[in-house]
Amino acid sequence: MNIDFLPTAQPVARLIQELHKLPGIGPKSAQRLAYFLLRSSEEEARALAEAIVAVKERIIFCSICQNITETNPCPICQDKERDHTKICVVEEPLDILALERTRGYHGLYHVLHGVISPMNGIGPDELRVKELLTRLQGGATQEIILATNPNLEGEATAMYLHRLITPLGIKVTRLARGLPFGSDLEYADEITLTRALEGRHEI
Repeated sequence: MNIDFLPTAQPVARLIQELHKLPGIGPKSAQRLAYFLLRSSEEEARALAEAIVAVKERIIFCSICQNITETNPCPICQDKERDHTKICVVEEPLDILALERTRGYHGLYHVLHGVISPMNGIGPDELRVKELLTRLQGGATQEIILATNPNLEGEATAMYLHRLITPLGIKVTRLARGLPFGSDLEYADEITLTRALEGRHEI
């Protein structure tokens, strides 16, 4: 980012540059956020800074499902009341929040942290696929629900996982088409997600 047009005050210029690195934040949005923080009280600014540091210091990845958590294993993986024979595979941690809001799924999860996207240089090795296959070696899993987003990358990732898992003798299902193609799971409403879960089909 060119900082020639930025204010001469270096702390402000640095803040704008750092905010500009966030996804979806352009130069003008970064400037607006910077000046909003500048007008905020010291307590508000410090609370935001401490929240960011706390996330980096306290949040880890669950060694089983790869979801973000403060404890390892995460509460979902430790919950004995959940159905440990089912694993729902999602792209990102936010997808778990969306599915949990439906209260219609009581199995386990696995977070890939992305999708296969050759255009962006992301292949299977960049995803948490090996960790998923390791989980399946235990023999307890009876069904894998592929809940990647209904777009080109999500479909490609689902088909790749289907080819890997099917030879293991595990049932592989896909969320029903209640989800419009090209949409993101995290933005779907609870009713649509519930129907998608109930209508999932074997692939």
